[in-house]
Amino acid sequence: MTTQGTEQGTEYDVVVAGAGPVGLFLAAELRLGGALRVLVVERLTEVDETIKAGWINHPSVVALNRRGLLPELAAVREAVQERLRAFQGVSDGDGTTERPRFAGHFAGIMLDAELFDDSGPEWADADPAAGPGLVLPQAELERALGRWAERLGVEVRRGVELTGFTQDADGVAVQLDERTVRAGWLVGCDGGRSTVRRLAGFAFPGTAPEITGYQALAELSGVERLKAGWNTTDVGTYVHGPFPGRVLTVEFDSPPADRYAPVTAEELEASLRRVSGVPEVRVTGVRTATRFTDNARQATEYRRGRVLLAGDAAHVHSPFGGQGLNLGLGDALNLGWKLAAVVGGRAPESLLDTYTAERHPIGAWVLDWTRAQIALMRPDRHARALRRVVEDLAGSGTGTTYLVNRVSGVWQRYDLPGGHPLTGASALSDGTRLGEHLHTGRPLLLGLTGSPAPDTLTAPYADRLTVLTTTCPTRPTLKALLVRPDGFVAWAADTDGEEDEDGLAAALERWVGGSGAGARALTRG
Repeated sequence: MTTQGTEQGTEYDVVVAGAGPVGLFLAAELRLGGALRVLVVERLTEVDETIKAGWINHPSVVALNRRGLLPELAAVREAVQERLRAFQGVSDGDGTTERPRFAGHFAGIMLDAELFDDSGPEWADADPAAGPGLVLPQAELERALGRWAERLGVEVRRGVELTGFTQDADGVAVQLDERTVRAGWLVGCDGGRSTVRRLAGFAFPGTAPEITGYQALAELSGVERLKAGWNTTDVGTYVHGPFPGRVLTVEFDSPPADRYAPVTAEELEASLRRVSGVPEVRVTGVRTATRFTDNARQATEYRRGRVLLAGDAAHVHSPFGGQGLNLGLGDALNLGWKLAAVVGGRAPESLLDTYTAERHPIGAWVLDWTRAQIALMRPDRHARALRRVVEDLAGSGTGTTYLVNRVSGVWQRYDLPGGHPLTGASALSDGTRLGEHLHTGRPLLLGLTGSPAPDTLTAPYADRLTVLTTTCPTRPTLKALLVRPDGFVAWAADTDGEEDEDGLAAALERWVGGSGAGARALTRG
């Protein structure tokens, strides 16, 4: 995937700093949207194998499905499921094992899938292929996204560090080690310690860290008394599993003195013994390990001139609930097609203002969601009393359903112009697997009454809009949908409602770009 270095003065439409899942997903989205010259730079020479996120939520699964990537990940998912069954499974009497069902957790309080009710309105139009989410290691997702980006023609250069940049009204001069390249735009996907964010001067307010956490894949002995899963003790929290060698500890005394120093076996063992109260447990080797804290910060804006942020560069928080990777993938999906439209001259730069407007509220929610979990995990008596209350609520059908709905991300939508209840929501399955129609990253105009859209409507957008005639069995009164490249509904109309011709014309102009001539013909067709 790594290509030869560029020559001095080479120009790109976009330079993306960071080749993690967010940076690679963004780069691929830019190419799908028509950006011709996309460069991703990464200081690491190989995919980071450090254990990180291991779960993707409903919007992330839907996004991967809409780009045709789920089949490629099927074998990885099955291999992970086998490891989970082997570690957590219980015998059913004939020698086989079945993993106990659960639907995630909140502050280590496990949510029972048997109590979850998916009959609510949140799931009425949800993609059945996604469910609440999928177990998927971050490193494997990163490899799959890297292969996809390569197929799309993205240039990825590893072992290259962004050391500085200057921007003007026309673009950005990006310093890459000893070379400088010129780009129209620069996007920082370079993590919580983002060089791009720091050098661009983004404000990054939030709350300071209070905890020290470790997450590792290690060689262990003396684990017979370690309980599987999430466990709360008088000292903190520890996790054993969900596969052999994976441990996590959380202590609430203070943040680490040096978060990024190598984690030693002795340090990890000491923390695991303190939190678990099992003195005989030994850490004899460390495969991968990382420290984490509950530092929770968010950039006040995601764009400054020709510099933008996505993923951890825009927001950091504790890892509880597995929200960070998913939040970053959502950023990339939202930004990619918009920036590509601006690069291609199909949209004004003001379209990029909708990126912060749409994604910042979801990021703010995630920060508070993780803060709430930290509050419930503290070992003091007040927090433990509150935890018992939440455990009782989580043990009910109503409580489990609420928490799963929130953790899954199925609630996420954008505040877009228009009065139809579907506007701003993730587009529903239309009976023909809508995701298959979004593989190209083009917007969709769906006529749902069986009559084709007239040529007077489609002609002005023929080079950038896919037009389909289909039906929607789950919503028989729905007449038409305009779906953005990211799969969110930009406009909708019902067969028994007033014809919203002006609304459709405005939505086409705003989200598809170009002339709106003929837009009023849809509701007359």
